[in-house]
Amino acid sequence: MELFDSHAHYNDDKFDEDREEVIESIYNSGVTKLINAGYSLESSIYALQIAKNYSWMYTISGISPNDIPASIEEIEIQLNKLVEIIKNERNNKKIVAIGEIGLDYYWEKNIERRNIQKDTFIKQIEIANNLELPIVIHTREAVMDTLEILKEHQVIKKGVFHCCPLNRELVKEAIKLGYYISFAGPITFKNSKNANEIIELVPLDRMLIETDSPYLSPEPNRGKRNDSRNVRFIAEKIASARQMPVDEIAKITYENACRVFEIK
Repeated sequence: MELFDSHAHYNDDKFDEDREEVIESIYNSGVTKLINAGYSLESSIYALQIAKNYSWMYTISGISPNDIPASIEEIEIQLNKLVEIIKNERNNKKIVAIGEIGLDYYWEKNIERRNIQKDTFIKQIEIANNLELPIVIHTREAVMDTLEILKEHQVIKKGVFHCCPLNRELVKEAIKLGYYISFAGPITFKNSKNANEIIELVPLDRMLIETDSPYLSPEPNRGKRNDSRNVRFIAEKIASARQMPVDEIAKITYENACRVFEIK
């Protein structure tokens, strides 16, 4: 059984002491493809550096809502630098999407800064369109504004709701708009009362799995540092909810990830 972890952060400092050892063990466990996700200019550059060391690892580049610089001028500088890096790397096909990008109102209560989040999200959608890349979306306590932006601004190559909130209306609308839904550790949590319902709501050909490592470890490892070896617990939860063999879920989500990120 081969697995594809569609979103992890091996650029995170929680892996500084044993990064190479962990990545090697991940591949040996059967996770044979992985997306190393950027969330800022610096982390996107580092994610790419790491991914270049492994033929089976890819990366996404973007500025997340929680990592937007303080000044408008610095936002423009960083976005321009990201575009330059992505264009320079087009031939090696390691950068497969713009992300993670989106809105996060959980931490940001200031209306002006929320508006800057929206503007930065829209600008990165435009970058994705210009570079003919899909987007990977982070949304937290901002469902309506996220959907409104996606409806009002054309996204040519759609993409993925990463670690998708277990929100029925969000999932329904995202699927209507043509997006993939990526499930992570929270679907295994005992307090995720509607996990099975949401899993059943997502068509099999729109479903991805991820760990969001080093965060959100699934049961039975909740509370520990997460890594991609735990992606099998996400597949097992989906298999249980859909009453399907886990190896079939692994195969389907693997093929879906290769399709959306155009990985051969």
